[in-house]
Amino acid sequence: MNRNLTRAALATAALASVTAAGWQAVGVASADTTPACSDIEVVFARGTNEAPGVGVTGQAFVNALEARVPGRSVDVYGVNYPASLSFPDAAQGVVDATDRVESIAAGCPNTKIVLGGYSQGAAVAGYTVTDDVPAGYALPQGISGPIPAAVGSHIAAVVLFGTPQPYILGLLDHSAPPITVGAAYAAKTIQLCDDGDPICSPGGLNRAAHSAYASNGTADQAAQFVVDQLGQPAPIPAKDVSSITSGG
Repeated sequence: MNRNLTRAALATAALASVTAAGWQAVGVASADTTPACSDIEVVFARGTNEAPGVGVTGQAFVNALEARVPGRSVDVYGVNYPASLSFPDAAQGVVDATDRVESIAAGCPNTKIVLGGYSQGAAVAGYTVTDDVPAGYALPQGISGPIPAAVGSHIAAVVLFGTPQPYILGLLDHSAPPITVGAAYAAKTIQLCDDGDPICSPGGLNRAAHSAYASNGTADQAAQFVVDQLGQPAPIPAKDVSSITSGG
């Protein structure tokens, strides 16, 4: 079988949608009305066809992070978007993630925000923290431009699992802009890609690799990176804390 066709088939099976572009959501975020603000909030976008919430990889990451920040409260927000096969609908996730970040920054200014995503969700998170609109690109409805620096400063870390490579973006949507993490977020971003993952690894042909982030220690690696960004030393958990407690 033609190698390019094989790669395309594997990529389509592993990630059936990735397109969005997005930066600052239109409108002003309202203040958080919850009675108490958490120390940390994870805003995470699930992968394609996962049930609403943070998905399997997202939950593994949250479990690993919580185990490493004893004594600190952690809230979790699953980005509200279809995560479907309709590529343009991923832009809804960028709008929602941006709205959530702006809301936390306004209502809970001391809360450290951790933005993340897996697969299509990594594209959503990556577009959320881009700092440039490609020349000639028409922004989707609800998005006006990059997140203001004063808001973006509340994002303590960004974690991206299996971020779609340019080849995949072109395969799935020729109009999708490149995923470029903004300069202000580069040092506090970790992008994790398993060897052979056809979504993020050029030439990758191992479809199973794209589904392994929740169980192969990658979630723990991401959690430790976040702890380091937060500036709080933490002991290594006595046992694997990446076991999944919810489906995706």
